[in-house]
Amino acid sequence: MANKFIPLHLKHAPTPRVENFALLAGLEAAVRGTLVSAMPLAVYDALGSAEATSSAYFVAGIVSMLWGLMVPWATRHIPRRWMYTLGCVLYLIGMALAIIGAGWLMPVALTCLAMATATTFVCLNAYILDYIDRQNLGRSQSMQMVFSAGPWAVGPLLGVWLRSIWGPLPFIVAGSCALVLLIAFWVLRLGNGKQISRAKGPAANPLAYLGRFFAQPRLIAGWLFAVMRSCGWWVYVVYLPIFCIEAGLGDKVGGVALSLSNALLFASPLMLRHARAASVRRSVRFAFGMCGALFVAAALVSPLPWATVFLCMAAAVFLVLLDIIGGLPFLMAVKPSERTEMSAVYSSFRDVSGILTPGAAWLVLLVAPLPGIFAAAGAGLLTAWAISGRLHPRLGIPRVAAAAQGAGKG
Repeated sequence: MANKFIPLHLKHAPTPRVENFALLAGLEAAVRGTLVSAMPLAVYDALGSAEATSSAYFVAGIVSMLWGLMVPWATRHIPRRWMYTLGCVLYLIGMALAIIGAGWLMPVALTCLAMATATTFVCLNAYILDYIDRQNLGRSQSMQMVFSAGPWAVGPLLGVWLRSIWGPLPFIVAGSCALVLLIAFWVLRLGNGKQISRAKGPAANPLAYLGRFFAQPRLIAGWLFAVMRSCGWWVYVVYLPIFCIEAGLGDKVGGVALSLSNALLFASPLMLRHARAASVRRSVRFAFGMCGALFVAAALVSPLPWATVFLCMAAAVFLVLLDIIGGLPFLMAVKPSERTEMSAVYSSFRDVSGILTPGAAWLVLLVAPLPGIFAAAGAGLLTAWAISGRLHPRLGIPRVAAAAQGAGKG
């Protein structure tokens, strides 16, 4: 009897909205954006060499990838809300270890932060696939970009500036943002998502769903798009600043370029509107083609350093477009019964690109100067352009509009 006096909004959690997921994405962007430029410097100072720093990132990438693939198995035993909470706690642990900053603790901190990113990414994507219908996935992606634009535009320069004041300060600020992220998650009351049950049986092997992934070409293509997009960002974030230093442009040009490029995220809704009007297939293909061509051009004009910088910044415009729509081919192909598992597979793109890009760059530098890395990135992006030609022409077009198009052709 007492239950009828409990307000409805307290008895039932409200249905999550696009803005709720965008808020979580924005808060996490504040965490990662503050660290994106400060963390490599802290790791380098702690380990004392570029080789050791590269090794730390390589190991962290492998651990994070394996951890991310295990998250779906873990959610069969641990409710998703607690897995997301664990991701936030891993952020806090990583910040604490980074503040201590003693030698071997810094690689452990880096690994904790990578595991935290993988955990929250898998869980957030699973929530989005639970509550956002296919036709609104693009709007959800662009809204996340808008909420993340400020942190990603300000964060890289802010992290370096805070570190110049006091070494632990970037980690204190990022840790505070991680704590706010955790509080916001619980205030939103996302719970464990929608439960779609299969036939009863023993829990699947943690890696068993990889077979189902490799059996679906659309998922493989969508994942490859994410990997190549992330490799493009790796080249832009890591190797453009190095090029600027070697070309005599100074150590601040790369950071300014990154912040300016990230500010384009504010234009996400407009970019999405034009992309959806042209169809996801055409937009993805156009973005990959332009981005690849601009990176190749940047390598060709490397004797003119400022021209290379501007061409790389132009390529970043299309990387932002790919951030907005590049994940749609994968997300739209996921079966409802495989949301969490395939979100884990999708999240591995970040770790794979973090392993692939430094490895490929090392091989390129054996036979070519640094601008060769831009050419190699361009070649990879043009390969993605070729693959994207096999996407369905009507991908992302609402069914009513698609039917009208078909009738018009008839």
